[in-house]
Amino acid sequence: MASFEWFVSLRYLRAKRKQKFISLITLISILGVAVGVMALIVVLSVFTGFTEGLRDQIIGVNAHVLVQRFGSTITKPDEVAASIKTVQGVQATTPYIYGQALISSATQSTGLVLRGIDAGSAVQVLGIDKKMVAGRLADLDKPTEIPSIVMGIDMARQLRVGLGDKVRLISPNGPLSPMGVLPKIRTCMVAGLFETGMFEYDSTMGYVNLETARSLTDLRQGVHGIEIRVHDIDAAHRTAAAIQQVLGHEYSVRDWMQLNQNLFAALKLEKLGIFIALDLIILVAALNIISALIMMVMEKNRDIAILKSMGATTRAIMRIFFYQGMLIGLVGTFLGMLSGLGLCALLKRYKIIELPSNVYPMSTMPIKVVPFDVTVIALSALLITLVATLYPSWKASRIRPAEALSYE
Repeated sequence: MASFEWFVSLRYLRAKRKQKFISLITLISILGVAVGVMALIVVLSVFTGFTEGLRDQIIGVNAHVLVQRFGSTITKPDEVAASIKTVQGVQATTPYIYGQALISSATQSTGLVLRGIDAGSAVQVLGIDKKMVAGRLADLDKPTEIPSIVMGIDMARQLRVGLGDKVRLISPNGPLSPMGVLPKIRTCMVAGLFETGMFEYDSTMGYVNLETARSLTDLRQGVHGIEIRVHDIDAAHRTAAAIQQVLGHEYSVRDWMQLNQNLFAALKLEKLGIFIALDLIILVAALNIISALIMMVMEKNRDIAILKSMGATTRAIMRIFFYQGMLIGLVGTFLGMLSGLGLCALLKRYKIIELPSNVYPMSTMPIKVVPFDVTVIALSALLITLVATLYPSWKASRIRPAEALSYE
């Protein structure tokens, strides 16, 4: 019976002279499904590529996991780091001191997010060493007459300084005097410049060694926290949970997703919105499928009555038209996947679209094809087209042979 239903379905899809208009609607339906699937694959691949590029830029400056102590500093960072390294998945650790200061040159001044680091271990945790355009991060630990500082290239432009120039760091965390709080002032030499591609970091962040940071803050011993690099970035939340169990509830352990929760939650919601919006293209194609099948049912009214008179069951008639809609959906989905993946491959290989570097953290259109996304797109397209065939198939199965043949 199944072969009979497939045979009739394929026979009805072949256009006769009187059915050219129905065939045109069928072709438009296939193209509509294909365009919708192609648009979804390309747009979601670009969006995923942009999200991962943004993630890599953020993580390139920050650690995968951050450990802090509630209400206090970490007074024994070496012992805490040793406990952290016992956790499976941890690659390296480094201590840090965080502060804010005013930085000034001979002509300009601006605010500074000050980060004190141990340069030897920081290069194993942070990706800032790979972003250096002048100097090296390791130069922070070199013994010099005056402390060294590594700053973002946009901050250097604003201050009009370069390698070897001197700047002053002014911190409000000074001693109390009869005149009020006296600021702490340290003169530093620019030992390196970095460029992350993100203006927020390149224009506000500066790195010094731990001793210099400690002298500019009210921190006499210990550090503010420990930054951690893990082997698998996608499993950072599981590693963070394991570190939390080792250290106990006295410490706060957060992975990179928690540290940037609002940003990535907004991107995830935006991706879902794009998926729903572009699915409407497939929905329009599904309406064309309904129109084509209904017109075909009306055209084949007499044939359906004859098939029923010859013994075809109601379910067999439903399956005939259901198979037609399914074929339209399968062909459209296959063509859409083929064209979408092909277009993504072309955009990824030839870098046709270039992005302004002063606006986006990447120079070319990012493409990241995720098999799960492609699978969801294909299944959603097939589901929409199959649902669209239900009413015409049911309508065809309700035709009564006596009524249909009485007008012939």
